[in-house]
Amino acid sequence: MKQLPGLLLRLTLLLLLLPPLHPVAGAQRLEPDYVDSSGFRVVTICEGLEHPWGLAFLPDGRMLVTERPGRLRLIEDGVLNPEPVAGLPEITASGQGGLLDIVLHPNYRENGWIYFSYVAFDTDGMGTRVARARLDGMQLRDLEVLFRLNIGSMTGFHFGSRLVFDRAGFLYFTIGDRGDKDRAQRLDDHAGSVIRLHDDGRVPADNPFVGRADARPEIYSYGHRNPQGMTLHPLTGELWLHEHGPQGGDELNLLQAGRNYGWPVITYGVNYGIGTRIGEGTHKPGMVQPIYYWVPSIAPSGMTFYDGDRFPQWRGSLFIGSLKFQLLVRLEMVDGEVVKEERLLRGQLGRIRDVRSGPEGLLYLLTDASNGRLVRLEPDT
Repeated sequence: MKQLPGLLLRLTLLLLLLPPLHPVAGAQRLEPDYVDSSGFRVVTICEGLEHPWGLAFLPDGRMLVTERPGRLRLIEDGVLNPEPVAGLPEITASGQGGLLDIVLHPNYRENGWIYFSYVAFDTDGMGTRVARARLDGMQLRDLEVLFRLNIGSMTGFHFGSRLVFDRAGFLYFTIGDRGDKDRAQRLDDHAGSVIRLHDDGRVPADNPFVGRADARPEIYSYGHRNPQGMTLHPLTGELWLHEHGPQGGDELNLLQAGRNYGWPVITYGVNYGIGTRIGEGTHKPGMVQPIYYWVPSIAPSGMTFYDGDRFPQWRGSLFIGSLKFQLLVRLEMVDGEVVKEERLLRGQLGRIRDVRSGPEGLLYLLTDASNGRLVRLEPDT
């Protein structure tokens, strides 16, 4: 027993020399960047995603993630399956194009349909397409192409591509102007528009331009530059979307049938580099003003309203990813108007490509990188 104090001393010295314990890999504590000082954690679900673009939650807890180079990945219990899902159509991964958004049919449990947007090459160039298929193990089956952009081009940007179902079961998706701004004002051209279809690809009879010889019947709204965020309001059922401006002038809009959202006739942005005015200014009769806009641009991508219980202080807020500033924007909304903007996670994660509300009331983010991540925001409790 007389040797015990010496032994305890030696054990104490040994513990002091050992390296410190680190937190569990994939989780980090961050100081929040908002005024109420509420804390939250960012937990990495998985890494190793190559430029992920869209995320969908399967009813059994698994998740599907699209990778822009043309792969569909499956995540189960936080583990990324090393093999991609087979059965995708031929995809052209060029510039901003490739495999893009993904969404489940509202009645997925009954019919199994998964919808996705992608870029493919046709005789006149590249264009956005939308297809659906059913997941059978690690294989897509019953593939159906529902939509093809009517005029392709060789430019590698402004494909749009967010997909949303509304409460009535109509499918909406966005298409950018393909880098040719004047196309957004042409009703005989899908570019620069929001498209509305039945779930099987048929054109709804009440689409705003049905029956007009000078217009594509699939078009629901037009005058858009490059919308990469669209989401359904959980209470009103309204569709909201945002779009990239040029140098400045990113916009948040409330989607309305048949309306002209102005690009490139009106914008709060200017020409790249030289800063000169685009079009006719910021306002014009008959063209929709944005609910909110950003100067300078934040380069928005992905968007969701939060209506869960895990972050009661955020309920009703609109969350938007920022590619340019590598942050998450929170917009506090009151009666359809933005009353406050807060910027979270500045520089912590990289370029945020997609933002989704998870089924358990947590927020999920995809980071756009060659080694992209799927992360989850959790209350710091």
